[in-house]
Amino acid sequence: MTNIGKALARLREDHRDTQKQADKLAEAISVLEKLTRGQGNSYSGGQGRAKRVLSAAGRRRISLAQKARWAKLRQTKKAA
Repeated sequence: MTNIGKALARLREDHRDTQKQADKLAEAISVLEKLTRGQGNSYSGGQGRAKRVLSAAGRRRISLAQKARWAKLRQTKKAA
């Protein structure tokens, strides 16, 4: 009977250790999911891209470049 008792105690100890490892893995998965979500994006199971954020300076540069293209196009239309 003592062998069965020792085996049972060992199995319970292994179960506790395994449960702790499973909890650590679940926490690691949770942290990684939060990192892949970004700010306000929903997690799509690893598919798709994270939302890209453009700075105000970047938006301004794009806006000024587009306005310059429109101005150039208007100049060529007036000349023709």
